[in-house]
Amino acid sequence: MKTCLLLPAYNVSRTVKRVIREANLFVGDIIVIDDGSRDKTAEIALACGAVVLEHTHNCGKGMALRTGFDYAVRAGYQLIFTMDSDGQHNPSDLPRFLDHFRLVDSDILIGGRFEDRAAMPLHRQLNNRLISTVGSALCGQHVPDFQSGYRLIKAEVLKAVSLKTEHYETESELLIKASRLGFRIESIPIRSVYGDEISHIKPLREMRLFTKLLIASLRDR
Repeated sequence: MKTCLLLPAYNVSRTVKRVIREANLFVGDIIVIDDGSRDKTAEIALACGAVVLEHTHNCGKGMALRTGFDYAVRAGYQLIFTMDSDGQHNPSDLPRFLDHFRLVDSDILIGGRFEDRAAMPLHRQLNNRLISTVGSALCGQHVPDFQSGYRLIKAEVLKAVSLKTEHYETESELLIKASRLGFRIESIPIRSVYGDEISHIKPLREMRLFTKLLIASLRDR
């Protein structure tokens, strides 16, 4: 199946070269969405052979993903990986996603940080558990790591789901809306590397999204 990897990127000139080169061992087509970076992220990605889609200013991770999704669907990709470009995710896990996908044929496969959750800063552990619990309830499916950006997604999902958000809550929006359309979500364990990166996930923003989607679903009944 025609497969690509989307890398939303913002000021990641220190890590993007390594991520692209390591990922290229497993996925041939890599699309970097440069979300208005002020450093050399786009220049480095181009030099590494990636397709680069550029936002003229910083729009948010959700908009970067939406730009990438639109491009991937129009280009005819059937399977779309998403991965963070800050070095937190290990590209060597990519084959494991594909192997698991062939076994279970899920619509969205998420890399869950089950073993490494204890290595997260405490506030991130609490946020992750809260959002995963509430998000799973809204999905009607158990999604133990709701916030993980390491995913393999069928193009059919992206064609069916209309995304409206622009920031980190877009990843949650995709899961909830896909679930309500009957798509199946599975998870596999991954290892993550936690450095000095800053979490930009805002639990209150996620909860506002959850509330809006819950109210909308009640109205549709």
